[in-house]
Amino acid sequence: KMKIDKEIIIENIKTIFYAFVIAIVIRSLFIQPFYIPSSSMEPTLLIGDRLFVTKYSYGYSKHSFPFSPPIIRGRIFSSSPKIGDVIVFKTPADNRTDYIKRLMGLPGDQIQFISGDLFLNNNQILKSVTSKTDIIYCGKETIEVNTFKEKLPNGKIHNTVYLKNYSFQNSDIFTVPKKHYFFLGDNRDCSKDSR
Repeated sequence: KMKIDKEIIIENIKTIFYAFVIAIVIRSLFIQPFYIPSSSMEPTLLIGDRLFVTKYSYGYSKHSFPFSPPIIRGRIFSSSPKIGDVIVFKTPADNRTDYIKRLMGLPGDQIQFISGDLFLNNNQILKSVTSKTDIIYCGKETIEVNTFKEKLPNGKIHNTVYLKNYSFQNSDIFTVPKKHYFFLGDNRDCSKDSR
């Protein structure tokens, strides 16, 4: 009986080890679950939403793996993201915290807000109002917003919200440096993003 118990324990340990290895491989190379902790992407993603993100869409870097080990330099099997894609990335501030935002500028692009309207390379991003009575979150507070459908130059359409008084009215021209991207939250007046 003692021998059988020992064999069962060893088999269970092997099973747990294999399951752990398979989970790490799937999480590193294929898909990873994420939880939305903030309101910066409302109305597209709400606080508490859970989603799966593909890991292979733009290639792999050290951040593809748990704890970001320095086993890959740069990015391999890379492909370029497109304007309008919703992307999870490590914030440059600490290179550890995951952010999820919408890609709005590629290297060399110029982005500017003028009178509350968004311009990409001197072309106004078309937006049409869909609601003037929505209430969404900004942190723990609720705010009244105007909701718009924005149409990007490549034809992608998504919803955005702006405070009724457009708190982010005007900006300098943001020129995206080489090897960098410009991200905005869909909750335009309540997002910590590339601005």
